[in-house]
Amino acid sequence: ALAGRYAGGPAKVSVLSSALLGSISGSSIANTVTTGALTIPAMIRIGYPRHFAAAVEAASSTGGQITPPVMGAVAFLMIEYLGVPLTTILTAALVPAFMHFFGVLVQVHLEARRLGLRGLSAEELPNAWKVLREGWLSVVPLILLVAVLLSGRTPFAAAFWSISACIAVLAIQEFMKGGILQALRGTWHGLWEGFCLGARQSLSVTAAAALVGVVIGVVTLTGVGFKIAYMVAGVAAGWAEGVSGLLSVLPFEVMTVPTLTLLFTLLLTAIVCILMGCGIPTTANYIIMVAVAAPILGLLGMQQIVAHFFVFYYGVLADITPPVAMAAYAAAGIAGANAFKAGNTAFRLGMGKVLVPFVFAFQPALLLVTDGFTWGAFFLAFFGAVTGIYVLAAAVTGWLFAPLRGWERLALVVAALLLVAPSLTPTLIGVVLILPVALRQLTGRGGPGNTTASAG
Repeated sequence: ALAGRYAGGPAKVSVLSSALLGSISGSSIANTVTTGALTIPAMIRIGYPRHFAAAVEAASSTGGQITPPVMGAVAFLMIEYLGVPLTTILTAALVPAFMHFFGVLVQVHLEARRLGLRGLSAEELPNAWKVLREGWLSVVPLILLVAVLLSGRTPFAAAFWSISACIAVLAIQEFMKGGILQALRGTWHGLWEGFCLGARQSLSVTAAAALVGVVIGVVTLTGVGFKIAYMVAGVAAGWAEGVSGLLSVLPFEVMTVPTLTLLFTLLLTAIVCILMGCGIPTTANYIIMVAVAAPILGLLGMQQIVAHFFVFYYGVLADITPPVAMAAYAAAGIAGANAFKAGNTAFRLGMGKVLVPFVFAFQPALLLVTDGFTWGAFFLAFFGAVTGIYVLAAAVTGWLFAPLRGWERLALVVAALLLVAPSLTPTLIGVVLILPVALRQLTGRGGPGNTTASAG
């Protein structure tokens, strides 16, 4: 009702609905199937390619696992591992989650402009006030969940009261449809379906948790986690020394050896997390990442909360990373699209989730709750990340204000990487690189002549 009338409206609706449902869902695949059944056909109907429609839903649904207040139940595990209040975890998760959905929305919008797609017509749109009037009760359990958690009560108490609120809301909605008999029948039917669904979903989580216990036991008793950490740190340090030697021929210092070491360590850790996170439920994924991958970053002195968020983000990224992109494959089944192509496009759409962990690893102020936080550092990191994600989205889509030429796309990619670098100088250089591209586009000299725009 709110976003459907804009260019590529159904895709934007998919992003927003998946963010809302995913914030309380424990499974990116379940989120994909639930919202995708409605949003994917709508995206295809207005002209999005089938693989792109599937990718939008998959990328949006996996974003739900990093969105407060539940974060696929990982928020509650982080409390135990880090020994911090829930408010600290939720505050830290806000900006990175926003960055992910911002990146998906930008690409959806630019792709719609590139393809010349419209939004839904007035006849196809539901009335916004009617939707709010009939659906506002559905928000009550979520508000209650957050309120109970923030009050300092246990997650079990929050779950109890929010489930009780769900039952009450269901009964009220059924009563409004057809009186007391409808309320009794509808509530009983809804409860039965909820119990069955909960039992089915708990099976996969229970099985995964049992296997995770074995993995954690092996890692703890054999010390393999620290062995992997030292191995990765050693390789990264060697690479850093080699690259530093190559860069020493330049008349100015590009990166120090410690910065290069951190960069290569993050790259190797990200690869480890993606490989180990393939096909694993969110909570089990996080537990494995903390046991195996987080110690790698701890060796470099990274703050615990930053390390945990980094490995968690890359662990859940496996759901949209081929060849085991489970969420993308589920969406491709609904769309009737090529699964591998949908997975590749979903990974491209989720580049905000790829880029932002590196930003807060180098600039922890982006998480708002880290040691040494200042608003100046936060706004510099925020500006660089938002601008970098936007221009990178334009580069991979092949469209900014008009079709982009090859050299313009290359300039925007370089600018995006400079914008997320951890200092003011590369940020300013990145802005300077964007200006000629933007001016050519705005003055109409970019033209479609030499475009290499991609369909994704």
